[in-house]
Amino acid sequence: MAKVVRSGRALHARRHRPTVRVAATAVLAISGWMPVTTLLAAYPDKPVRIIIPSPPGGGTDASTRIVGPRMADFLGQPVVLENRPGASGNIGAEVVARATPDGYTLLAAIASHTSNPAMMKTSYDLVRDFAPISMTVSLPNVLVANPALPARNVKELVALARSRPGQLQFATGGIGANQHLSMELFLLTTGTKMVHVPYKGVGPALSDVVGGHVPLMMSNILVALPQIRANRVRAHGVTSSRRVSGAPDIPTIAESGVPGFDAVQWYGLLAPAGTPRDIVGLLHSTVVKVLQDPAIRERFVRDGAEPTPSASPEEFAALIRTELARWVKVVKEAGLQP
Repeated sequence: MAKVVRSGRALHARRHRPTVRVAATAVLAISGWMPVTTLLAAYPDKPVRIIIPSPPGGGTDASTRIVGPRMADFLGQPVVLENRPGASGNIGAEVVARATPDGYTLLAAIASHTSNPAMMKTSYDLVRDFAPISMTVSLPNVLVANPALPARNVKELVALARSRPGQLQFATGGIGANQHLSMELFLLTTGTKMVHVPYKGVGPALSDVVGGHVPLMMSNILVALPQIRANRVRAHGVTSSRRVSGAPDIPTIAESGVPGFDAVQWYGLLAPAGTPRDIVGLLHSTVVKVLQDPAIRERFVRDGAEPTPSASPEEFAALIRTELARWVKVVKEAGLQP
């Protein structure tokens, strides 16, 4: 049988043909000339980048660094995680809103992205400029204080705040952040007043509470739990309507003297608007597979979070619209100035 001998030039062309095909199909699909099924067959052909809109050490960072590497296993390409903190998550969101809608730049979305529009002007529209993929996890915040604060539980904290109106300070990860508005909801519900001290992320804020520079804060439980277990801060209560399985000894704020209090936050993934639907669907199914991994689920539950992938991108989109309306109402009732 005769052997077929390929020249070096032919082999070079064959090896590089997939990259050319991906680039061509991406352009054609975006322009409307290429069927999305063809684009999906070529995706992903290079690393996928996830923008984390917070500093290292925060809950967004921690949760994304659990999900991202496992996504890479299913996608067959590296998932690169890039921190772009600032403005309560708005800087990272702006980067993704302006990115090419090809599935290679994603946003690690946070609940604060639905509360920010009620508190500040944003250069993007969360509904118009993004294609929701899926929620990843939901989790409560936890009200924590430096052990030196003379209050051992929620009732004593409320009594202390009422005896010192406008004197106690509370830290947050930024103006309009989910923890900020959860704390404002707590103050509104309990009829107390405190002074807000915003930081550029939950991690730096919690560090100052541990150091005693600010007495208390409403923190992401993923970040706070190690400090609680090390007795560096005292946990007064979680913001969910029921206790978390990863820390059952921490009571809810609702059962600690503030009936009905419930303010759960979440994380998820968004792509730029215009990302082909089939790619969004592939990314959604990838997130679902990741969160069905027993090791991933166990890790989140142990840290106080609940893996909650959306049933569909449309379900996640509906949640975002509901949350946007909810926080506008809270800001208005609390009398906060955008």
